[in-house]
Amino acid sequence: MLKTIFLASAMTLALSAAAGAQQQPASPSPAPAQTQQAPSTGAPTITVVNIVDVEQLPPETKTQVDQYVAKQGNDGLQKLRQSIDSTPEAKSALQQKGMTSRQVVAASLDDNGTLTLITKKKAS
Repeated sequence: MLKTIFLASAMTLALSAAAGAQQQPASPSPAPAQTQQAPSTGAPTITVVNIVDVEQLPPETKTQVDQYVAKQGNDGLQKLRQSIDSTPEAKSALQQKGMTSRQVVAASLDDNGTLTLITKKKAS
């Protein structure tokens, strides 16, 4: 679970990159000489979204999440929540649970495309 905490910052960047890629206008047809694909952004494609309430975490992990959230501050949370709102898979998964990005305090995206959103019932 410690990995989740440290990956939350990377997740913000990855979600931002994914959202930016989705908002890019269609590029003109590639030149015939181009046969290679553009390099990937490094962010895995989201395949599964897990939503975990911070209260479900072991006490030690919960403390680490709380410390991470305090370190990120409101600006970090705002960026994370904007990234989630601009990522259809994440936003949809939250809506299915009757939640919004305002309840998310941390996130993690693993190499297999599993996005884990850590939520708190009362948003900070």
